[in-house]
Amino acid sequence: MQIFPIPQNWQFRRLGENDWHPATVPGGVHTDLLALGWIPEPFERDNETRLQWIAESDWEYRCTFTPAATLFNEEAITLVADGLDTLAEVWLNGKRLGRANNQFRQWRWDVKNRLRRGEKNELRIRFASPTLAARAGQSRRPMYGVSEALEGGPHLRKAPSQFGWDWGPKLPAIGIWKEIRLEGHSIARLADVHLRQFHEDGEVRLEATVSMEAVAKDDAEPDRGELGGRESGPRKIEVHVAVAPVNGDDSTRVESHERVAEGNRRIPLEVRIKSPQLWWPNGYGEQNLYRVTVSLEYEGKILDRKTYQIGLRTLELRRQPDEYGESFQFVVNGVPIFAKGANWIPADTFITRVDAAHLERLIASAADTHQNMLRVWGGGFYESEQFYDLCDRYGILVWQDFVFSCSSYPLDEPDFLENVRQEVIENVRRLRHRACLALWCGNNEMEQGWAEWGWAPHPLEEMIPALLEQYPEIRPLVEGMGERKHLPDWEAQRSAYLRFFHRTLPEWLADLDPDTPYWPSSPSSNTPFHDVNSPDRGDAHHWEVWHGRKPFTAYRTFTPRFMSEFGFQSFPTLATLTAYTAPEDRNLTSYVMEHYQRSPVGNGLIIAQMAQTFRMPADFRAWIYLSMVLQAEGIRYGVEHWRRNMARVSGTLYWQLNDCWPGASWSSLDYHGRWKALHYAAKRFYAPLLLSVEDDLPRVDLHLSSDLAAPFKGTVSWRVETLDGEEVAAGSQKVIAAPRRDTLVASLNLAGNVTPANARQVILVSELHDIRGNLLSRGITPFVPSKHLDLRDPQIETRVRSKGGDLCIELTARSLARFVEVRLAGFPDVVFSDNYFDLPAGRTVEIQCPLPEGCRGEEAIRAVQVYSLFDSFTA
Repeated sequence: MQIFPIPQNWQFRRLGENDWHPATVPGGVHTDLLALGWIPEPFERDNETRLQWIAESDWEYRCTFTPAATLFNEEAITLVADGLDTLAEVWLNGKRLGRANNQFRQWRWDVKNRLRRGEKNELRIRFASPTLAARAGQSRRPMYGVSEALEGGPHLRKAPSQFGWDWGPKLPAIGIWKEIRLEGHSIARLADVHLRQFHEDGEVRLEATVSMEAVAKDDAEPDRGELGGRESGPRKIEVHVAVAPVNGDDSTRVESHERVAEGNRRIPLEVRIKSPQLWWPNGYGEQNLYRVTVSLEYEGKILDRKTYQIGLRTLELRRQPDEYGESFQFVVNGVPIFAKGANWIPADTFITRVDAAHLERLIASAADTHQNMLRVWGGGFYESEQFYDLCDRYGILVWQDFVFSCSSYPLDEPDFLENVRQEVIENVRRLRHRACLALWCGNNEMEQGWAEWGWAPHPLEEMIPALLEQYPEIRPLVEGMGERKHLPDWEAQRSAYLRFFHRTLPEWLADLDPDTPYWPSSPSSNTPFHDVNSPDRGDAHHWEVWHGRKPFTAYRTFTPRFMSEFGFQSFPTLATLTAYTAPEDRNLTSYVMEHYQRSPVGNGLIIAQMAQTFRMPADFRAWIYLSMVLQAEGIRYGVEHWRRNMARVSGTLYWQLNDCWPGASWSSLDYHGRWKALHYAAKRFYAPLLLSVEDDLPRVDLHLSSDLAAPFKGTVSWRVETLDGEEVAAGSQKVIAAPRRDTLVASLNLAGNVTPANARQVILVSELHDIRGNLLSRGITPFVPSKHLDLRDPQIETRVRSKGGDLCIELTARSLARFVEVRLAGFPDVVFSDNYFDLPAGRTVEIQCPLPEGCRGEEAIRAVQVYSLFDSFTA
């Protein structure tokens, strides 16, 4: 096969205008206009509101190219567009090749007889306005959708979040968002490779089913070029499969091959890998990877070749009856996993702005905080190859939603359904070999929409009787329904939902990927429309603290089998906010700050919860700082509870890991990947050993939750002390923590130590030490809200030194310092070994960070700044 990338001489224009302008591919209209300086940065202040005309317009891209002469020696030449966003017509040399109408699909057109040899060819791609098309679809047939989004998005196979969400802007992108190229091939090409692995008696049998697509005879020209003329009979093709470690001795390479006649066919091959090096999730073992190379050869020449990165492992979603109901636990290589992670959204509204370094920084930041799972949420898109490469390398399991979220879709329309079918085929084939792939999930919150959000104006008991035959398991829910000849559209949509996510999609997956578990919706109990947030089975989303306005203590009242969404908002880091706002904007209720808040009640909820916890902030910096600390405290409170109950709960994925723009959101990493307080807290509450406190005065229970494979031996100590460090009571206990379980270390009665008279002046300090006496973790538990603590100036003493390529910072406080924030002025991207931590009186904490590139030690020492809760209300 020959690959001819389309050259970078692209131009674009608004359709109907005369002048053409330079463009970048992959890219899009917004980023091209921005590069020309014709529009302002869409994320600055409220520029978004003035850029809506872009998505309301039609656009056209063109380029000219002269194909390599050798390309014409191939029997077939195909134009391949990996991603067109979204409604496109493709023209070559004045003749239309075809249309595209799905952002998530690859598009291929035969161009052998349309290309001009030895002269310039012109490729044009015309894009229709996505917002006008969405509105037209909504006018034709209304679909339920997201209140914060532009209307009609469900009618297009395009990233839903680009139309707006309660954490992102309304900026639907347009353009060629993935690579576009010419492919030339002869005799046959690799149409598909299905890799399956079977673990048997200490070795792995890898099956590769190779689908070979022959060049149609009508396309073949008499001149065969380097491959020579056609043989009198079918040509014999060698199909090869080779497997070797990605980082290892190539002497362990194993191969298999078969000689077959050309033609459209599926060829099964098998290799056996002895003494396999297994792949494990982050924190459970090594991420050993293998490279699988599949090739077609004819007379010693390679016709086509594909390479895959795989990990050898078994994976199941274990759902078994138990004392709590039915389990929901991922099991890798026979080991039950406690999933620790977050939800992933697109890393930029304009996704082609995300470079390789930024993407790796985000994934590495998840791994650095002990995360082992990301849920690729169904309101974005199927991620890039690099994303899954990184998840393979860093040991991050991927819960993969199909791209359906918080809306109804016209799944009963044949053209729409066929478009989705091709999307599913392509993306499942693309991803099913991945070590990181843990689950296919049908959609996000659509079942909940039908069951609880009022999409169905009548109760479920009015569903048509025909559904009883299709889905007998819902009989208890639909008894007594009557026949109706004319169904309202809402019922047709709901019936289409049930048919697609509970029958059609799982049937497709049974053929395409029988090895990866499937789950119909998130959240779901797996009984359609019934108890979608069941605490006894399936996965759950807990939004009572945010949308329900309940205190953080509400997390302790709900103990599901798997917590796949929960969260609380904060603002981005101060450095990120100041980069996108003007000084006059920096007030929480200013027009611009409220423009960055897409949850209609967001700022009010933050303020209300803050008033329950902290004193009112003294200035804008304090607002930003306290919002991040508040978020971190809330999520910590929930995760600690669910990890203490790991016999019942098998995972927590907070909402959300990352951001697509610099607004207020539920993320722990802001738009630039900068660590917010929540991300530092995640490093502590997702640690393999978690010492946590369950307090209900006068009783205080100390728990040690362990993800370790072996028992842990160490010591837990506790101390009730004044804010100035004077001891009131103390104790310690040796502990042997069972592997992968929670252990109740001690149950304390503090009735005589903590009283109404001294509760504002005392705290509990709990510490975990290993058997050698090394401090592993420390936490404090106040007995009143932080706003009522009798805090005084902690007078934090800071000693800073540079050591090699690191900066070492020692901090000591004279009185309790809560949520100590350390910053390096002028270097907002620096990540510290710890931050936003509590510092009891008299203790010394040392943290480190790498010296920023180009920064001398003396400069970094002067740049260190320290801030704490006391400063937030006294600044």
